[in-house]
Amino acid sequence: MSESQIRRATLRPIGVIRSELKERSRAPKQGYEDAPDAWLEIHPDFNDALHRLSVGDDIILLTWLHRAKRDVLQVHPRSDPRRRLAGVFATRSPDRPNPIGLHRVTIRKISGNRLRIGPIEVIDGTPVIDIKPVLSRVQDD
Repeated sequence: MSESQIRRATLRPIGVIRSELKERSRAPKQGYEDAPDAWLEIHPDFNDALHRLSVGDDIILLTWLHRAKRDVLQVHPRSDPRRRLAGVFATRSPDRPNPIGLHRVTIRKISGNRLRIGPIEVIDGTPVIDIKPVLSRVQDD
């Protein structure tokens, strides 16, 4: 792959999060910090990719943190100015050159192309770029 092809890499969202969280400032820093459940609406083109997902499965969502600042390279961890400044690659800050979010969630309900998942700390309208299963030491199939 050439350097120009790498620079033009594109992502296609596969779905979107529908959450009660509407403002970034009100979202928890992590899912385990009292984040609500939300709906993941999968684009109809990708319905077949949901085959064999089940209620109770733990999955990893990759999201595009669309309200992130992409020019930020250093932050105070957890937005706490008392903490030492750190490069964004050493933190979970949503502000970063490529604002990809990583979220481990549990599937609570499946309704057609909609998955009730949680807990998740992202805001309403966040694009989802991929879903991956959480792997156990022993995998069936």
